[in-house]
Amino acid sequence: MTRLFRIGIVVCLAAAPSAAPLAAQNAAPDVAQEMRLPVLPGSARFLVLGDAGTGEEAQLQVAAQMVRWRQRFPFTFALMLGDNIYGKERPQDFAKKFERPYKALLDAGVQFHAALGNHDDPNQRYYKPYNLGGKRYRTFKEGRVRFFVIDSNYLDPEQVRWLESELKASGSDWKIAYFHHPLYTTARRGPEVELRAILEPLFVKYGVDVVFTGHEHVYERFKPQKGIHHFTVGGAAKLRRGDTRRSAITAATFDRDRSFLLVEIAGDFMHFQAVSRKGVVVDEGVIGRRREAGESAREAAPAAAPR
Repeated sequence: MTRLFRIGIVVCLAAAPSAAPLAAQNAAPDVAQEMRLPVLPGSARFLVLGDAGTGEEAQLQVAAQMVRWRQRFPFTFALMLGDNIYGKERPQDFAKKFERPYKALLDAGVQFHAALGNHDDPNQRYYKPYNLGGKRYRTFKEGRVRFFVIDSNYLDPEQVRWLESELKASGSDWKIAYFHHPLYTTARRGPEVELRAILEPLFVKYGVDVVFTGHEHVYERFKPQKGIHHFTVGGAAKLRRGDTRRSAITAATFDRDRSFLLVEIAGDFMHFQAVSRKGVVVDEGVIGRRREAGESAREAAPAAAPR
């Protein structure tokens, strides 16, 4: 049995008009910022959140902020990066930790697509609102984007064969993988290098553009690794304050508060803004898909500090 953690892929080409040091991003004031995602016709617009299912006040506050931002950025679906439900998983727990916090989004027709985390009962795959269809891993398509949902709790040979077959067969312009455990992180538990040794060669070989993971209760974005950019988005309810550090591959971090990510893919570019519990934009930029950016894709400049 092989446990897997950590993954992320993103090719950043441009960012905010003005740049600020990483330290400034992590010490940003708690003030709301403007929404700069383009909201173009026909684009894929989605929410990314991880480690969300506590049912506690912080989760409710983050969920309320998601609803506020959706008024300006009408995303149609959401990627859940695992640890969807902490603790007991009775029907009343799903109501408390998922259905009530995200009721406004669910009522608006937002579709949630979950991956399984280490705190999740595998039977979550039968919970209809998570759209796993009874499977631990799956693939689905939205517009020009093909998503690969991976179960990083148990990356058995059968799943690896399935993943390679699906990656090889996909002719989508964008390929995005997401799962729970990150391949790259500066948080104290560190990256899962065993998982990286298995997944990264497949991602490189078959042109994956972006990888989203959770597990660490912070936000991180990394410079391209072998042409792939990695995001850790694990702070939708829990927080490990001060758990990140600067490294040679760090592009941006935020560990002062809970957070989530908003993403829009239009044509050959992916626009993103990471938002805190209080509505602060803590990171933002534009990423080009690998075919457009090439093997030596340049990273985004540091995002502007919140104004």
